[in-house]
Amino acid sequence: MRGKAGLVTGGGSGIGRATALALARAGAHVTVADVDEPGGARTAELVREAGGDADFVRCDVSSAADAAALVAHVVDRHGRLDFAHNNAGVPASGHRVDTLPEEEWDRVIGVNLKGVWLCMKHELGVMREQRSGAIVNTSSSCGFMAAPDSSPYNTSKHGVLGLTKEAAIENAALGIRVNAVCPGFVATPMADGIPADELARRTRDRVPAQRVCTPEEVASAVTWLLSDEASYVTGEGLVVDGGLTLSIIAPVAG
Repeated sequence: MRGKAGLVTGGGSGIGRATALALARAGAHVTVADVDEPGGARTAELVREAGGDADFVRCDVSSAADAAALVAHVVDRHGRLDFAHNNAGVPASGHRVDTLPEEEWDRVIGVNLKGVWLCMKHELGVMREQRSGAIVNTSSSCGFMAAPDSSPYNTSKHGVLGLTKEAAIENAALGIRVNAVCPGFVATPMADGIPADELARRTRDRVPAQRVCTPEEVASAVTWLLSDEASYVTGEGLVVDGGLTLSIIAPVAG
């Protein structure tokens, strides 16, 4: 990744922050994007404190204008766009399909799925001209299965996988790779709404690895997918979930 330039959305915390730091450690120039201005600015500061190169751009990925401006910023600053991690996402508030308010559907789909498409629309425009580039979108283990009372979230993460495969097949011949990473339970601010004892119970009951994933473990997968070491990998949904999606039954502790 040394000398490459790109962006990370949702970079103000969690997986996005860990990925920005990992990419910078690998030698990349990173533009951190988020609606959380203090969080995003802090991530860029942490990168610089570690000796890396980063700046921050406020971006609401559900806004076409913001997505276009973000990509244009990276190109203006570096002259190219080598990589993008489209990671920004929001959780669902918890409704059955038949009780889900329309505005809740629009909010979650707008960020988690439309936001990925809007970013890729502009990222791919630049990468096609370059005839090079790598993109990793953040899906979820919920992109392979269902979870009760989370229909917009589950739908959006299934959609991200489909969108990833479509973009991959359309651009592979141009030297552009598009993949997704699919985390399970991760210790991020998105999980902060789940009480610690409940998160621990879910992990024990459902994850064969018997522990929660760290943002840094997901960041390592993203960094590999964006790097030249994954040069023949495209259209993949790489699962990082400790075995969560392997079985429908509770794991047996060793």
